[in-house]
Amino acid sequence: MTELSPSAREAVIGTRGFKAPGTTPSRTPRFYTPGLAAVNFCVYIALLTPVMVSMAFKVEHISAEGESTGNLGLVLGIGALFALVANPLAGRLSDRTTSRFGMRRPWILGGAIVGLGAFVLIGAATSIWVVLIGWCLAQTSMNALLAAANATLPDQVPTAHRGKVSGIIGITTPIGILAGSFLMNFISDDFLRFVVPAVISLALAVVFVLTLKDRRLAEKPAQRFTAGQFFGSFVFNPVKHPDFGWTWLTKFFVMFGYAGIATYLPYYLVTNFGLDEQGAISTILIANLASIAGMMISSPIGGILSDKIGKRRPFVAVAGVIMVVGLVLLAVAPSIPVLIVAQAIIGLGAGSFLSVDLALATQVLPNPDDVAKDLGVLNIANALPQSIAPAVAPAIIAVGSATALGGYTTWYLFGALVALLGAVFVYRIKGVK
Repeated sequence: MTELSPSAREAVIGTRGFKAPGTTPSRTPRFYTPGLAAVNFCVYIALLTPVMVSMAFKVEHISAEGESTGNLGLVLGIGALFALVANPLAGRLSDRTTSRFGMRRPWILGGAIVGLGAFVLIGAATSIWVVLIGWCLAQTSMNALLAAANATLPDQVPTAHRGKVSGIIGITTPIGILAGSFLMNFISDDFLRFVVPAVISLALAVVFVLTLKDRRLAEKPAQRFTAGQFFGSFVFNPVKHPDFGWTWLTKFFVMFGYAGIATYLPYYLVTNFGLDEQGAISTILIANLASIAGMMISSPIGGILSDKIGKRRPFVAVAGVIMVVGLVLLAVAPSIPVLIVAQAIIGLGAGSFLSVDLALATQVLPNPDDVAKDLGVLNIANALPQSIAPAVAPAIIAVGSATALGGYTTWYLFGALVALLGAVFVYRIKGVK
């Protein structure tokens, strides 16, 4: 790589001494890792608490009898499409942001503020259409925050240490789910179920913004942001960058088996196990405790080991297989204790995946000057399962209901099959061991 002259370097990054695009930092800033973990946690507690718990009951409370399943699929499915667009678009725009506060910080803080307003709207809503509007706004703002925050990783962390940091960040997903489930166990009011996590999210985003030594562009990019670049924010060339393409597919299938499938757990508990709303919320809390216990074991160990041996793919493959075992057990669980064990196994697999997911992604990015944009494209694989899963779930559950397996059993078996594909596809990635 050609070394930039001092004047050229200053034109790229300003006068604050941050790393230029494409360069690798020599060490990780002291407060960066806990700050990034906190801001990821803030997104997950705000977004995944509704996905896992509160949205299902909010929709049920304002839906006509028999319409809650379809309405939940409508809200979560369309909302996830907004997440799909917002993540890469906000990432690309943050790559071009010339604010004196940095490239990423305005998006992080702005996303948290708008997100709080969106969750206030959802909590106060009395119709499905208002909930839908609020959820689309929440997905847009919080995914813009996430895209900008995670784009700081290549700027702040040396390549050899990214597995460790990725492992720590991976823990924030289950911790966010667990914290949200814990809160829901003590909050019965629909309004507070959405607003309290959003307030926590805003507070943590402010902390990260205040501690982040953000990269700064001193000059606007030479090219204007064109319509072609806008649409290019959501696509990539899998022929030119096959590793990036296989990474995207791997991420999509594994996340479908993890996040996409979990949406209907509240209804599964009510329908198959005869629990009431409070009983279902309490069971979800216990199940999430089991899941996070599994993740706490596999996530940090996986990240550290992947750095030590210099390999990422085996951890993803093992993650997929473990998740398959957990999903199959969840599908046929005869009792609540077995269901909780199944959730622990799923957590064990998800921890292995999340421990190396971000580290692997940063090693297959096509262009070091478009880090946020490319990570945003990969994050579509996080958001898209949350759109496709609710869209196809009613049909799969209906078909399953007409068979001896049962509706939700068929749904979780389908998730196991999808996760298995993710474990297979990771070995199509050739540029990473």
